This record gives sequence, structure tokens and C-alpha cells, in this order.
Amino acid sequence: MTVTVLATTDMHGHVYPHDYISRKPAARGLAAAATLIGEARRENPNTLLLDCGDTIQGSPLASVYQAARRSGEPGAPEPMMLAMNRVGYDAMAVGNHEFNFGLEALGAARAAARFPWLSANTLTDGSVSAFAPYVVKTVGGVKVAVIGLTTPAVPQWEKPENIPGLSWLAPEEALRRALAALEVEKPDVTLVAMHSGLGREPGAAEASSFELPGENAARAVAERFPGLAAVIYGHTHSRDPGRHVGGVLLVQPKNWAMDVARIDLDLEREPGGRFRLLSSTSRLIPVTAETQPDPGILELARPYHEAAERQLDSPVTESRTALSGARGRYEDSALVDAIHEVQLHFAKADVSFAALFQTRVEFPRGPVTRRELAALYLYDNELYAIEGSGRTVREALENASRYFRTCPDPSCEKGPLVDRDVAGFNYETAQGVAYAIDLRQPLGARVVGLSYRGRPLRDDQPLRIAINSYRAGGSAGYSMFKSARIVYRSGREIRDLMADYYGGGRPLPERPDGNWRLLPERAVSTLVREAIEWR
Repeated sequence: MTVTVLATTDMHGHVYPHDYISRKPAARGLAAAATLIGEARRENPNTLLLDCGDTIQGSPLASVYQAARRSGEPGAPEPMMLAMNRVGYDAMAVGNHEFNFGLEALGAARAAARFPWLSANTLTDGSVSAFAPYVVKTVGGVKVAVIGLTTPAVPQWEKPENIPGLSWLAPEEALRRALAALEVEKPDVTLVAMHSGLGREPGAAEASSFELPGENAARAVAERFPGLAAVIYGHTHSRDPGRHVGGVLLVQPKNWAMDVARIDLDLEREPGGRFRLLSSTSRLIPVTAETQPDPGILELARPYHEAAERQLDSPVTESRTALSGARGRYEDSALVDAIHEVQLHFAKADVSFAALFQTRVEFPRGPVTRRELAALYLYDNELYAIEGSGRTVREALENASRYFRTCPDPSCEKGPLVDRDVAGFNYETAQGVAYAIDLRQPLGARVVGLSYRGRPLRDDQPLRIAINSYRAGGSAGYSMFKSARIVYRSGREIRDLMADYYGGGRPLPERPDGNWRLLPERAVSTLVREAIEWR
């Protein structure tokens, strides 16, 4: 007997095979993945379909739906749940982004699902499971248990009012409890579907310093529970076609439904009727430009898709010159300054921190719509202000500088100068201060000439600092923000604040103010050449 497990993860509201920023077809989305799922089911009807979370947030389609729901418009069901119901999912592990809109939105989406949401380690009132810890399905006569787990780092990112009364156990402890409860069920095979990355790579003494403690535990789970058949994981948006840790298979499909993971479990029946696992293999089935989307899913999601397109086409302001993000991580950028300007205004802050989320963003000269703003600010973050100091700013900039490697030669003519282990969206720049980052210096001593209002910035200078809600949790090494007192929360997404600010008749900045730079100057041309070669 072969049981085939199919899985997606981190779909982030992507239903249509469509890039909302470029308005071009894209090899992604559940409608296209549904076609691959159908083909696999025809090959082997003994199939289980799972998702590993971060499902209801992340695309313009999802954002527009949630905005309409919050405004009190008559309730259409959550679009991802409608689509997943039609495709026939068996279960979904809960991701951290399921909590982004609060428990009311989460509950509405969960109620619309015709499959269980699983999380053995999410507790309410300190002891009661907030979700089903597991589900047991019989597939072709084989009794399969699926345990769901969620990264316990949720409170580090999420607003307290979005997760009242909830707490998270370490995944390993929750898994131990779930396995003990499953002894009554006596499943033939047990799988874990978890929203948590791989964690420590082979040979590494510890996990990346950019991870929060316990954030990514898939490898640890496989190492400590060798009786599992497979761990299907998500959260880190990378591809893992399959690796065995001991006898446990680990797999991660690509985000945005760009892949469907296929795990084949080969079993044999033992005397007495139970099945024993013989082997497990896996591969990722990619969505391609030639994958035809399921027409039923497209039709079901069409009203949501068209609403998103209408909103993205709504005009906001004018750009008096063409703006590009191509060099925005190596030189000060008017596009990032546009974010800073909004954050400083609404947070009434002295200093603002922001990142360029994608370097491919381009604003043509002329009208600017919400589509351009969505390209510039991809995420559903809110704006916070914290009480900080000059030391907070300096430490944050030193942490940001880890995006770059130390120059291998004094002139910085040789690369690579970008540390590819550091995500670009974790490189924050600051406005309200002037500074340089010297790539000839070691980590921790790179920020030079840091000044505030024309004078050297003292460590003890009190400052009101604007940051986003994600960064306030201390993610990616920005622990200096986590301990700070929050003195302002926007309660609205930064994208909406940008639309309000520039929609009031203000034009976008035409050029950067040049408040920061990289040293030596030669490093910039090296970085530009490296970016071209990398692409």
C-alpha cells in the first residue's frame, strides 16, 4: 500500500496565478496548485492533503477582503477557506500570520473551513488546547495521524490584543503530549504538519542569530521523535524537496502555492491487520507557466480578485520623477524616504527605521496608485513608536549592517559583499539621523559619524523612534526594540497611512536627502555589480 501525502504552505492569500504588482501572470496560487493536486490524486486515490499555515494573510486579495470585513460590509466567507474547501484539504496547521487580524477574524476563517485547524502547542488559559492537536484519518485502510504545531514565537511578533489569553508550548513538549494521547487511537503512521522552519543546519553548532529562540524547530522535532514518518514544515519560504533525519523525512514546499509537496509512504500489512512503514520518499511539484488553473477555483475567487484589482487601481498621488529601488540597499533612496516621511509624521517620532522590501520596485513619472504603494510596502505591518535612545539607534544600525560582509580588501573592489544568509528585508535604514556604514570595519564597529540634528549622537540621548509592528518583536536581531516601551500604535497598516498622507495632496520625494552612505565609496559599485551577477 502507498499513501500519498500532498502539502502546501505559506500560501498567504494567493489564489489566482497573478502578480498583483506587475499585473502579469505568475506561476503561483492555489487555483494552479489545485490542478497539480488533482493530477496526483488521479495517480493515487489514497491521498491526504495538508497545509502548513500562514494562509489567510499576505496578498492584496486577502488584505482587501480583511479591510472590507473590518469595515462591517456584509460578510462573504474567507476566500482561502472557500478555495481550500473546494480543493478538499484534510487539515491545516495554524501559522503565525493567522493571528494578524485578531481572534475574531481568525474565528470567522476557521468557521468557514470544512477541515480542522491544528495546533497542539497553542493553548488558551494556560492549559486548554485552542485548536485540535491532531486529526486521525483512514486512507486506503491505513490509519494516519497528523499532529499540528505552530512556531512558539508568535507573541514576539503579534500585538497582545490579537492573542488575548493564548500561550505557546515548546513544539517538542506539545508533540510529546499529543503522541501520548494518540496511544488510544493506535495509528499506523504519524505525521507532523508544522508552521516552523528547519532550524539548525547540519554541522552548525546553533541556529542562525536572526532566528528567535525556538522559532524554527522542524529538525529538532525529527531528531527527538524518530518514530514519526515525516515532518512537513513551512514558515521560511524556501524549498526543501526532502531530507531524512534518522528515519524521519523532512519536506518544505515553496510559499505562495508555487509548489505542491508529494510524500509517498510505502507500507505493508502485518499479521493482525496493522500497517508498517517500509520507506518514505518525497519531491516537490512546481507550478509552472504552463500549469492550467482550476476554472472552478478561479470562478469562486473572482469577486475577491476583482475587488483587489479595483482597490489597487485607485489613485493616490503623483510622482514628479521616475523612482527606482534598484540601488536602494546600497544608497539612500527617495522610495525608502517616502516611507520614513510617513512614519515620522504619524508616529511624531525623532527617528524612523524602515526597509526596502524589494529592490525591483519602480515608480514611473506620473500618477501613483495603491498598486505602487503595495509594491513599495509589501507587508501588513502597523506603525509603532517606542521610547529609545541614541544607543538604541546605534545598536539597530550595527545589527542592520550584518546584511553586508566585511570587505576582503581595503578598496572593497572584490566581493561578495552581501551576506546571502541575511534577508534583504532585514536591512533597515534610519531617517532623522546622519551616519555612514564602513564595510572595512568588523561587525559591531561599522557605524561611523552618527549624528542627530547636526551634533554627534550621544548614547544617552532620549529619542522617540518609529518602527513597524513586526520589528517591535525584536525579530532578526533587533532585540533593542523588543524591550523598549511602546508609546504609540497606529491601529492601521502602514500602507493605509501612506495612502492617507500622500493622498492629501503631498507629492512623493523626488530625490533622497543623502543622510546615510556606505564606505568606502568603491563598495557601492562593487555591490551594484554583484547584484547584476546575482540576478
